[in-house]
Amino acid sequence: MARNRPALRVVRGGQAPVAGGPRGRDDAATTTTQRIVESITAAIAERRLMPGTKLAEQKLADIFRVSRTLVRQALNQLSRDRLVRLEPARGASVASPSVTEAKQVFEARQLIEGALIKQLARTITPAQIAELRMHLNAERTAITRTDISGRTRMLADFHVVLARMMGNEVVAQLLGDLLTRSSLISLMYQSTHSAQASFEEHVAIVDALERHDARDAVRLAQRHLHGVERNLRLDPRRPDLALVLKNP
Repeated sequence: MARNRPALRVVRGGQAPVAGGPRGRDDAATTTTQRIVESITAAIAERRLMPGTKLAEQKLADIFRVSRTLVRQALNQLSRDRLVRLEPARGASVASPSVTEAKQVFEARQLIEGALIKQLARTITPAQIAELRMHLNAERTAITRTDISGRTRMLADFHVVLARMMGNEVVAQLLGDLLTRSSLISLMYQSTHSAQASFEEHVAIVDALERHDARDAVRLAQRHLHGVERNLRLDPRRPDLALVLKNP
């Protein structure tokens, strides 16, 4: 697969604290490091950074106008989140998930989202349904545009919105991390699951939630994830070398 090298879009965070002393400098450094982490994470989630893309420290330092020390801190955090791979003498690059890891990510999503949907179907309020309908409208608008990154973000955010409706920020963060890794996997294994299909499946899930039909909502959510995973090329056929290398 071709390795594109798109420019990073710098995500601007809030104003850093005034560095009036050691604590101020530490807070400013933490804010800057987090800004770098968020910018790279967004670029991966929105499919602007491809798996395997080199992340040279000096290049990133120039882009963000910071020291290489802060860039290194951000890359270490991204490595812990499994979004970046760090190799001695080779530096950092966007992670390239293995087939085994890809399957495990989707298995984790099935477990978390299945339980989440089941609980939410019992407790969801009319106001939350209205919020989900508004999100679906935003999804519908996004998939009619050519903005692939915006469309990808909106479709992924649907799952995080569901998690936050439970009032459990830890679950929402875990799911957000899994969704970012799912984006990497889709890039690696070229999912053919269309944005339109995802949108229609989201609509069906919300319809079931509005009916408080936990069984149907879980079934639809699981079918949605199975559909995305099924369309990934996680089990490529081994080529017949005699045919591949045969002279024309």
